[in-house]
Amino acid sequence: MSQPADSMTIHSSSSPIPRWKGWLLRLTQRSPANGQVRFGDLRRVTPISQHFGYDRGLPVDRYYIENFLSLYASDIKGRVLEIGDAAYSTKFGGDQITQQDVMHVSEGNPIATFVGDLTHAEQLPTDSFDCFVLTQTLHLVYDFHSALETIYRVLKPGGVVLATVPGISHKSVDEWQDYWCYSFTTASMKKLFGEFFPADGVEVEAHGNVLAAIAFLEGLSFDELTQQELDYRDRCYELLITIRAVKPVSGL
Repeated sequence: MSQPADSMTIHSSSSPIPRWKGWLLRLTQRSPANGQVRFGDLRRVTPISQHFGYDRGLPVDRYYIENFLSLYASDIKGRVLEIGDAAYSTKFGGDQITQQDVMHVSEGNPIATFVGDLTHAEQLPTDSFDCFVLTQTLHLVYDFHSALETIYRVLKPGGVVLATVPGISHKSVDEWQDYWCYSFTTASMKKLFGEFFPADGVEVEAHGNVLAAIAFLEGLSFDELTQQELDYRDRCYELLITIRAVKPVSGL
């Protein structure tokens, strides 16, 4: 009598092994045995750096952020709004920008053209920006739905938001620590941006893998890994999420 498909076994000379246990056995045979893993410099309960790796170079997440902005640099043009400062707009938009605006949550930033937060931003003009550069910000906003409503409102028809959010991350140790509310996934970002932008105008991607995540959590710099190690993507280890969303043009 033949066995049902869901009870198939891998046979050995002694006793049958269920298929899933056989798969697990092969997997563990390719990895160091229990007790044989070499932790080296990572056998510690505090990170190598608590500053995301800035004190060692460029943090791992910034490698993915800058690659993303470089890929879509042609979107950073016309009137551009960025949160906090204009560093990324200037670096990747350059002379494509005709008017640069900066929004900061607190008074006293000399380069801020708008002061306030994205959940109550009546001061931002409607249908006014060709591009909104929004890196590592939404996780600091408790009411991120209201923030996305603002972002959609202030973009011109055809305007683009280039956003990044953390997936796997430790919290900052600076003044933003108490504002840190969330980490996200590709699924949550697709649903969130899909509430405001048409589905065919939203591109969401995850970046990272287990090694990159460990390096980032330890506060290593991106150049302590190889490009091949950084660029390998594992959907189970979403270190950083990037989003490009386009506001539709009226009448199309």
